[in-house]
Amino acid sequence: MSIMGVHEHKQDAPPTVNCAVVTISDTRTKENDKSGKLLQDLLQSADYHVVDYKLLEDEYDNIQSIIEQLTEDKNVEAILLNGGTGISKRDTTYEAVKDLLDKEMPGFGELFRYLSYTEDIGSASILSRAIAGVYQDTAIFSMPGSSGAVRLAVNRLILPELRHVMREIYKEKEK
Repeated sequence: MSIMGVHEHKQDAPPTVNCAVVTISDTRTKENDKSGKLLQDLLQSADYHVVDYKLLEDEYDNIQSIIEQLTEDKNVEAILLNGGTGISKRDTTYEAVKDLLDKEMPGFGELFRYLSYTEDIGSASILSRAIAGVYQDTAIFSMPGSSGAVRLAVNRLILPELRHVMREIYKEKEK
């Protein structure tokens, strides 16, 4: 795709996107979920709509279930998950998301790790299993749960492209 094509696609993109925010954590509560709050604030400050917010424990079946529930809600166009992307035994978000995706966007995880390496945490970025893709015509983005990771993923990758991602999904739905 040429630079002109990308700019044209972005011009044809929807003006906003309805998002659901999901925090995956065994220890956080809605009162102390700084990353979930930050994610909502960043989306809203960029004129995206946060139409739902959930917090749940890091359990594979629970994560898949909430994604399936949210994709059935026609008001939810994108789901942004934070947390549970590490390599400990309790971290199941990556598997739960990957196993559902109809289409994966490997560039999201690749660029997130690259940016984390160069701008933030250095070689520890290899421990991150950020992933994104499409499931049931819904954009899915899953990122680590630290506030720094959320800020990096949202500001550098998600906000610049979410409307464009939705344009591509809608384009497929119109056929």
